Amino acid sequence: MVSVVILTKNEELDLARCLNSLTWTDDVHVLDSGSEDRTVEIALEYNAKVSNHQFESFGAQRNYALDNLELKYDWILFLDADEVVTPDFKNDLISSISEADDETVGFYCCWKMILEERWLKHCDNFPKWQFRVLKKGKAEFTDFGHGQKEGKVDGKLEYIKEPYLHYSFSKGWTQWIERHNKYSSQEAEARLDNCPPFKNIFNRHSSTRNPALKSWLIKVPGWPFLRFLHAYFLNLGFLEGSPGFIYCINMAYHEFLISIKIREMKRKKRQVELKTIKTF
Repeated sequence: MVSVVILTKNEELDLARCLNSLTWTDDVHVLDSGSEDRTVEIALEYNAKVSNHQFESFGAQRNYALDNLELKYDWILFLDADEVVTPDFKNDLISSISEADDETVGFYCCWKMILEERWLKHCDNFPKWQFRVLKKGKAEFTDFGHGQKEGKVDGKLEYIKEPYLHYSFSKGWTQWIERHNKYSSQEAEARLDNCPPFKNIFNRHSSTRNPALKSWLIKVPGWPFLRFLHAYFLNLGFLEGSPGFIYCINMAYHEFLISIKIREMKRKKRQVELKTIKTF
């Protein structure tokens, strides 16, 4: 069987739907970081085990869970509250774990991005892979930008190809824009200060390839506009109607925020360097 860890903060709108999809496991942990709504109450109603820890970053929070929660099973699935496990994903997860050899210590997973009850297959470049399933004591996470990826791994990683569902817009566009404004600052810092080697663009693992692509493509003049053209026209996002158009516009805007924040960071660094030179 599988232990499940859900990271939460003020997730009363989404948590019940997530927990409803996890009735197949008897070990669900909600790691909260100071919710002020009914998040903890809802978790307890579903008999989830609730712990609290101040949030620093997604990678650090997931590692805290690995090190401190009393996880019943050797295999752990990490979810966010706005994600839902489908029966097909659950079956693929369990069969993948059951058939894993001794060298396999984790799995990349992918999601279906849902907006207005529509799967944005084309706009969201399906499949996007994230490291979400691991064997206890065999792997950990590290931060990149506003998210996380695999860190130290003692073995090999495979893929669970059946997707789960991701309702990233469930709290409305106001909340999404506020959250991504913060995320864009973190992404700008990561892409500027921790730019991966160019050769990583050709890596076969998307968790290695995608951070490199993000860091190098942001250097291309007009990238936010090109991001829109690629998703909406080349990837056939226009087939997904109004939800597809809205999503592509907002993702291009997110890239625009990252680009101007990188520009601002570079200018501030130059100013600091000039001041340093003048003092000598």
